[in-house]
Amino acid sequence: MTMTATTKTPMPPQDQPRGRLGAVRRWFTQEGVDRQRPVIIAVVLTLAAIGLVEVASASSVESVASGVNPYDLPLKQGMWTLAGVALMLVLAGLPARIIRKLAWPMLMVSVVALGLVFTPLGMTVNGNRNWLNVGGFTAQPSEFAKLALIVWAASVLSRKQHLLGQWKHAVIPLLPAGGMIMALVALGHDLGTTMIVMLILGATLFYGGVPMKVFGAAAAACAAAALVLAASSGNRMGRIFSWLGAGSAEDAQGVGYQALNGQYALASGRWFGVGLGQSREKWNWIPEAHNDFIFSILGEELGLAGTLLVLGLFAVLAIAIFTVIARTTDTFARVLSCSVITWLLGQALINIAMVSGLLPVIGVPLPFISYGGSAMVSSLAGIGMILAVTRTGQQPKVPATPTKLSSAAL
Repeated sequence: MTMTATTKTPMPPQDQPRGRLGAVRRWFTQEGVDRQRPVIIAVVLTLAAIGLVEVASASSVESVASGVNPYDLPLKQGMWTLAGVALMLVLAGLPARIIRKLAWPMLMVSVVALGLVFTPLGMTVNGNRNWLNVGGFTAQPSEFAKLALIVWAASVLSRKQHLLGQWKHAVIPLLPAGGMIMALVALGHDLGTTMIVMLILGATLFYGGVPMKVFGAAAAACAAAALVLAASSGNRMGRIFSWLGAGSAEDAQGVGYQALNGQYALASGRWFGVGLGQSREKWNWIPEAHNDFIFSILGEELGLAGTLLVLGLFAVLAIAIFTVIARTTDTFARVLSCSVITWLLGQALINIAMVSGLLPVIGVPLPFISYGGSAMVSSLAGIGMILAVTRTGQQPKVPATPTKLSSAAL
């Protein structure tokens, strides 16, 4: 009698999952997840490239009118895009433990930077005091504060998982820190960014497993704060009344001027647009067309087809990222990744709804496409962190199939 080793017989081809169900199963295998990483990078780079082209088109007329080189803004945007891509790739190669260690330093630097906005180093742009100017170098600290809050909240919530059933541990220190960041941004009169920070805080609480009663109370408090901030500004209330159709007959030349012309741009684009670079609304009909209302210029020049392309790219980005998140078992990685993609997609939907007239104008840029170096770098850094924390040891380990021994008589 001898002992012979037998291994598990491979599944016959006819028994393997077929059709759509099999495709879905293969999509969520580790090999399928790994294939999504190049997709994420490709989609982000495509969105950034579309943004560069549209920034060059939308800003050219105003630049020439003001005596500035028409290539000045797209060159600056290109420089910051390259810097953001480099940072994204560097972060994507870091171990998750390094990302976690950055949580507290990022939060403290962000809070200090937000405070410096109210010193002589700060500057006001379009009525919002949310910029720093140091030696001719300008930056918007609130954009980096969004990512800092996500990383820090993910670190805190991952360590306090077993304590979140107690409301004081679910609330402290997350809500005080988030409230401080929101207060500093709101003091700079930037309601749009304040609301995005509220969205981010809510996302971290939800994905972190905070009890729903605490989550609901925090959401109600944020909603009340947003209403107070809106009611405390005549300009904000004017925009809301204009959106509701309660403005005066002259509103088309008042606070509703930008929103109305943005809708004209989308309407005139029709199916395939008037042609790249041929926008008529950018001829000073839409102020700052390369910023918050760049989607309207894109719709005018590329038509419905162009807008659907951008929406499709954001949808592919969401599917690819949630695919890699689905294979992640680490709480820190899950909270960070889900919160980053909620921030980017939420901000994109708010911007598109604002330009389309579904929401009042609140001044929120379109991620990867609107002009802005700080927003571009922070968004790309967020993608890099997702790639990092979902790559390094977050996937469940599948034990190898043990060798089975059977006896056989000669």
